[in-house]
Amino acid sequence: MTGAPRIGRDVGRGWGTVASGGVVLTLRGHRHRYLRTAAALASGVLVLPGAGVAADLPLKARAAKTVYEWTGFYVGGHFGYGDAGFGPGTNPMPEQGVVLPHSATGLTGGYQLGYNRQLANRVVLGIEADSTFTSPSDGPALAHSPAPFHTTIDYVGTVRGRIGYAFDRFMPYVTGGFAWGHTHININDGDGVTGLFPVGHYQTGWTAGLGLEYAVSGNWTAKAEYEYVDLSRKTYDLSGFGLGSVNVDPRIHLFKLGLNYQFGDTPWMPVVGGKTKLPESDDWNVHAQTTVLPQGYGPIHSPYASPQSLPGGGQFQATWTTTAFLGARLWDGGEFYFNPELAQGFGLNGTLGLAGFSNGEAQKAGAPFPKIRAQRYYFKQTFGLGGEQEAVEDAPNQLAGKRDIDRVTLIVGRFAIGDFFDGNSYAKDPRADFMNWAMWSSAAYDFPADLPGYTRGAVVELNRKDWAIRAGLFQVPAAPNSDVLTFKTGGSVVEFEERHAIFEQPGKLRVGVFANSGNTANYQQVVDLAAANPGLDINDIVTATQRDRLKYGFYVNLEQQIANDVGLFARVSWNDGQNQILSFTDIDRSLSGGLSIKGSRWGRPDDTVGIGGAINGLSAAHRDFLAAGGVGLLIGDGQLNYRTERVLEAYYAYSVIKGVTLTADYQLIANPAYNADRGPVSIFSGRLHAEF
Repeated sequence: MTGAPRIGRDVGRGWGTVASGGVVLTLRGHRHRYLRTAAALASGVLVLPGAGVAADLPLKARAAKTVYEWTGFYVGGHFGYGDAGFGPGTNPMPEQGVVLPHSATGLTGGYQLGYNRQLANRVVLGIEADSTFTSPSDGPALAHSPAPFHTTIDYVGTVRGRIGYAFDRFMPYVTGGFAWGHTHININDGDGVTGLFPVGHYQTGWTAGLGLEYAVSGNWTAKAEYEYVDLSRKTYDLSGFGLGSVNVDPRIHLFKLGLNYQFGDTPWMPVVGGKTKLPESDDWNVHAQTTVLPQGYGPIHSPYASPQSLPGGGQFQATWTTTAFLGARLWDGGEFYFNPELAQGFGLNGTLGLAGFSNGEAQKAGAPFPKIRAQRYYFKQTFGLGGEQEAVEDAPNQLAGKRDIDRVTLIVGRFAIGDFFDGNSYAKDPRADFMNWAMWSSAAYDFPADLPGYTRGAVVELNRKDWAIRAGLFQVPAAPNSDVLTFKTGGSVVEFEERHAIFEQPGKLRVGVFANSGNTANYQQVVDLAAANPGLDINDIVTATQRDRLKYGFYVNLEQQIANDVGLFARVSWNDGQNQILSFTDIDRSLSGGLSIKGSRWGRPDDTVGIGGAINGLSAAHRDFLAAGGVGLLIGDGQLNYRTERVLEAYYAYSVIKGVTLTADYQLIANPAYNADRGPVSIFSGRLHAEF
């Protein structure tokens, strides 16, 4: 699960990233401003032939019509839905459609870039290359269709020609060309669901389609497109698994909605004079982020281990996320935000082995190819209460304008709880500051979330100049670590935020209380049953005794500027520790704190240095459960010599250019997974983050 990024702040950050080969690129959306356009007025002099007197006859001025020009390079992204067939007997993998039915592709999304040339007769000739990625598997649908193996498509790439006709800002077009893709077959465990041995191949073919593109505002165009992709047949020899041969013959249908940013004839540069092609609009915005985060460690002391333990021989892994932040103003005070995100890669050991996990970008559902999810989609309604106003800057998940300082805000939809709760200016964003889960969050807050760290629900906030109070009600996972969210039980949190100044230095104090009701087991009950029935596996007892149980706790979160460009943060959090952790990580109490220093003192005002530490602990019942061989969300060595898990983290974030940072990070973790028999482990990380 990824640490939930901040939004508006991210969170203001957040595009909530594209990373490849250790490089992260972030795109940032346009700022919406209206540009004035001037109409040329024409006047003429009419001379009447054969007349003895010339008369000047003024003609009514005619406004010159500005015709949109499609010529130039462009880059953009798309999101949509698709389906595919692979041929008889291939058992297509059902993939997530969210509000749409699951299908062999589910929701899809990716990137495109291209070039158009508009001819004098308004015919537009172009070439475009794109990549389209599919969704993660749909767990409930998969459970209802067990099979010895399942077939899926990981991505589709195309290089296509385009022929269109420009009706000013509208351009219908047809397209076709070369296509390729990567398919794979998962050989399943005896349950017919759990994939054990993926076998994959690349396949080539052709594509054809049609679409309509419209110039919206500024340099942005929007498009709707249908594509048919036909890839060559590939025979998979599965005889080594006792399954014979399977012919995979992909036929793919893709429906796309996309946005393109139009450049001039010089790629990656604004049009001449920096002017946009059309007037800007304050009623919508686009931002993006991409982050690549590689991590590794060397051999550690490891006298015993389980699959949930960090491997003793060391390991290197990397994650890459790319997020788009789309916002639209619906009416006065009403806004809608949508954040599709691609995620690829794995945390160390598949994000297992540490309670305070070392990579805030590592989701619990890693993938070798990028997977698309509709991470955020929510409505936001602000009710102004009058009085003094404040300016709102254009940012990810934040439309520019003004709002009343005294206001009530209602948010409904899908988001990360960290978008609105437990914020901190110095330790909140693993794409920009501290990476360890116990540093950027109140780690004992078992916030409701699916595997990537998001939930659905509602938040209401009352804001005043010196304080705010906010509360939320959310869906929780159907079971610990489940990717399925349910309202049969629920989670809630109430947070009070106080703003103050100490010696004229601003600060904030946040205090939150939370409670989750979820399908969990009680640690002490499980340990007692295991002791009375030594022939039973303790983790089987966990599954058999899960029912609706409550977990509650609190957190206190401080941020305080102590001098210009120097700030400190501190968090303490606690939960009752009696029942299973449901969503976040195996921590029942946590204390963290540190310093953040901007580089203005050494002539690098956009650089940041951070240093901090965290101490994580467990309840007595939770310790006994792990010592008896129990498995938590992220940890479980099979036995336990308990000590608190201790984290030291330091980083330097170097600003390469505006919007692009390169970070070096070091973490020393003593007693990983609370086990004094293991470690310590030194984890070295890099991070390339870009945003626009």
